[in-house]
Amino acid sequence: MAFIPHTDQDVTEMLATIGVNSEDELFADLPEQVRLNEPPGPARPLSEYETLRLMGDRAALNHAAVSSYSSFMGAGAYEHFIPAAVPALAQRGELLTAYTPYQAEASQGTLQIMYEFQSMICALTQMDVANASMYDGASALAEAVLMAVRLTGKKQIVLPATLHPAYREVVLSYTRNLDIELLTWGELGGANNGERGEKEGESGGPGGVTDPSAWPPEATDAAAAVIAQPNFWGFLEQAGALAEAARENGALTIAVVNPMSLSVLDPPGSWGADIAVGECQPLGLPLNFGGPYAGFMATRKKYIRKMPGRIVGRSKDAQGRDAFVLTLQTREQHIRRESATSNICTNQGLCATMVTLYLSMIGKGGLECLGDLNLHGAGRLYEGMKRLPGVEPLCDAPFFNEFTVTLPIDAEKFFSLMREQGILPGLPASRLGPMDPRRLIVCATETKLADDIDRYLETAEKVLAQ
Repeated sequence: MAFIPHTDQDVTEMLATIGVNSEDELFADLPEQVRLNEPPGPARPLSEYETLRLMGDRAALNHAAVSSYSSFMGAGAYEHFIPAAVPALAQRGELLTAYTPYQAEASQGTLQIMYEFQSMICALTQMDVANASMYDGASALAEAVLMAVRLTGKKQIVLPATLHPAYREVVLSYTRNLDIELLTWGELGGANNGERGEKEGESGGPGGVTDPSAWPPEATDAAAAVIAQPNFWGFLEQAGALAEAARENGALTIAVVNPMSLSVLDPPGSWGADIAVGECQPLGLPLNFGGPYAGFMATRKKYIRKMPGRIVGRSKDAQGRDAFVLTLQTREQHIRRESATSNICTNQGLCATMVTLYLSMIGKGGLECLGDLNLHGAGRLYEGMKRLPGVEPLCDAPFFNEFTVTLPIDAEKFFSLMREQGILPGLPASRLGPMDPRRLIVCATETKLADDIDRYLETAEKVLAQ
């Protein structure tokens, strides 16, 4: 009640109206340890200067991964260099405060940015059409799953064991009450929680990649199969063979891709994907404590009317000038109501703007150069780690900018010892589910120079020798 300016009489009247005698009775179902018995904050009012000092002291308790440490963390969120012009332009008032282009005639700038964003995603994925962004990569996948069900009328979805566990959980959340059966392609390790046919086995499969011939036999009427490229462990799947296996079993293919990797890897459109989704964070968005980010979705033209969200098109006005318009908006808050394909009510516009600015500045050649730097930096680290005593790669498949190794000691212990030396050595896989506690997912992007990698290897050798 401390933040609501009600008088004692107001409070008494409200409690009487709902039939309770006190605030304690109102919140009796909350455990005592989570209740605030005193208002939060300082014990007395502070001056502006004192408030700034307090906030500065509190902020100093945080240690940012990319400024306080040499970070080799990845597993879905990546440290990349962002040109200073990207945030500088994105913070201009006309972009920073723009919300939703309900009035096309007053939103030409915003609509053009969305149009360019869609065009760039189509170019990266080699798909026919993209929408004006999604919340993030995980929810974009969940929306793609629902789209596949709408397209086919089928209720089975095949998820690879090598899919990011967070993506799997989001898909499960979306589909839990929709009579959609999730099946696993490959062996899903201790992460099995008894949900609808997910099989037990060693997490991620014994080889760290999906076997195209291991199509789940119970997937007799699948709407779609998901292919993660690169996968959760960082390794590259046999995407073409997996897509062909899905087609042979009558299923659509949903590709989950890292957009940065598309500068050097075959895009999903080239290996037969029907829908492509992913996380835009590598393209100009800072790590920012986990968000906000922006997802993307692209598909074939024939599926456009089942795509969620909004699509911006380019037309002509009465004077023959270029005009950007919302060509398709199949959302419930517009005209679709119960026939809507999604209830997405934002397009992560500012994040998509930053992605568009980033790609415009980097360009095709710059993106290819960044892809090479990611490949070679991670490769240098991988070769060095293989030479460390007791360190074994999860598999010998190719990878993009991260890979997984099995350490001779617990990965959390290794993490703690390396952190003491100013290095975040990667993500212990067990943080994302019941997996082998010795597995470590290691990432090296273009932000890791040769000296950084050499220091990592030297420090790791000393830590493992303790």
